[in-house]
Amino acid sequence: MTGKLTIVGLGPGGPELTTPAVAVAVRRATDLVGYDTYMKRLPALRPDQTVHASDNRYEIDRARHALSLATAGRDVVVVSGGDPGVFAMAAAVFEAVETGEPEWRELAIEVQPGVSAMLAAAAEAGAPLGGDFCAISLSDNLKSWGTIEWRLISAAQGDFAIALYNPASTARPDQLGKAFALLRQHKSGETVVIFVRAAGTPEAKLTIKTLAEADGTEADMRTLVIVGAESTRVIPRVGRAPWVYTPRSEGAAR
Repeated sequence: MTGKLTIVGLGPGGPELTTPAVAVAVRRATDLVGYDTYMKRLPALRPDQTVHASDNRYEIDRARHALSLATAGRDVVVVSGGDPGVFAMAAAVFEAVETGEPEWRELAIEVQPGVSAMLAAAAEAGAPLGGDFCAISLSDNLKSWGTIEWRLISAAQGDFAIALYNPASTARPDQLGKAFALLRQHKSGETVVIFVRAAGTPEAKLTIKTLAEADGTEADMRTLVIVGAESTRVIPRVGRAPWVYTPRSEGAAR
């Protein structure tokens, strides 16, 4: 087969957070496939490049369409925000490959990593993911709320710092509050909680609270929430936002 499929992440916000390798793949592509909101972030394209934009709810259909285009000999780029391998299109493409046409397994498929939302959000605060951490999506579109609860409890009991993706939406405005209530049963109320809205953009907003104070209504789908580990600490600064970090050493003094 002469076609190719590359799955890319544009990063969390500004174009300066798009990697050079992703920019090269976008410039080379004959066809670009992705969620319409992310497609609007692409740089100016050539007249001979074709954009296939669709709603965010049709990830598997989008993946299959991209694979069909590549099978037909096109140089296809599947566009994600952040990193394509974190709750994004890389997994959707490989799911489509596994369950789809046999010839899709013979395609040249490449994943180009991007700057993830959790890393951009952490950078706004300092280094809250400096120790062991995990990422959990609060969206129950593809898994049950029971599974999410189990993973939250497991992460809390393991004392991981937790990056919470998809904390709230119009369809599920209460799930972050429910997650906080559950975490309060397993973590200290003094645990640091970070809200970062629009990470990686000039409009980025950082809010730092304790788990006892944290309010689930403070987040929307552009917000990433980080719940610290027991060792996560805040460094106050006069007249400036504090820094937050999680020590790498288990024996770090508090």
